[in-house]
Amino acid sequence: MSRSPLITRTVPALRRAVDNLRKRKATVALVPTMGALHDGHVSLVRLAKRRASRVVVSIFVNPTQFAPTEDFGAYPRTWKTDIAKLAAEDVDIVWHPGVEAMYPEGFATRVVPEGPALAGLEDRFRPHFFGGVATVVGKLFTQCRPDVAIFGEKDFQQLRVVTQMARDLDLGVKVIGSRTVREPDGLAMSSRNVYLSPEERQTSTTLYRAMKDSARRIQAGEAIASAMARGAEMIEAAGFALD
Repeated sequence: MSRSPLITRTVPALRRAVDNLRKRKATVALVPTMGALHDGHVSLVRLAKRRASRVVVSIFVNPTQFAPTEDFGAYPRTWKTDIAKLAAEDVDIVWHPGVEAMYPEGFATRVVPEGPALAGLEDRFRPHFFGGVATVVGKLFTQCRPDVAIFGEKDFQQLRVVTQMARDLDLGVKVIGSRTVREPDGLAMSSRNVYLSPEERQTSTTLYRAMKDSARRIQAGEAIASAMARGAEMIEAAGFALD
């Protein structure tokens, strides 16, 4: 029988809850999320349960990683469904702070990552993004003080940025990547998939086919640049505007 997780909304309450776990010699895994949970998130929780005796899941839609033109206000929020999913997985603690708890009045410190954050990939098009991610994840690590933290490989550059930050700042957290979970037709599970129209959802599988085709070409010895160019042609032919 599943049990409801303890829901904490202030740092002192979270710290007391984690300290109680530590008194029982528990190891702690953190799964950071922005909510709108799907089976990909569930796979992170299950990996966390294999790597530690107790699991904390954070649910916080982080405003500092959204640009003014992006979808912070529209980002899906499904609290009741999320808690039901986490209860079914026997999660121990849900850390659900408000913006005022994470960024109180007078907050003036930011983490500015380099290295993987300047790889010329997502950072080229969302230059604000990894600073927001590094700042909030740094806070989550110091608030929850986990032994391990689980991140999906779907956001691979983010995984590398967070791993580097934890190592560089000696945060004492082992960052573990988890394989991307996909729909039967190959589309990576994402909270934002609900934005797609039926036609867009059907077209979106081109992304997976292009990646698989590019990987096959590279494994067969084709130059990476050539294989990527062919993949880009396939994606653009389906109607995408490729960054």
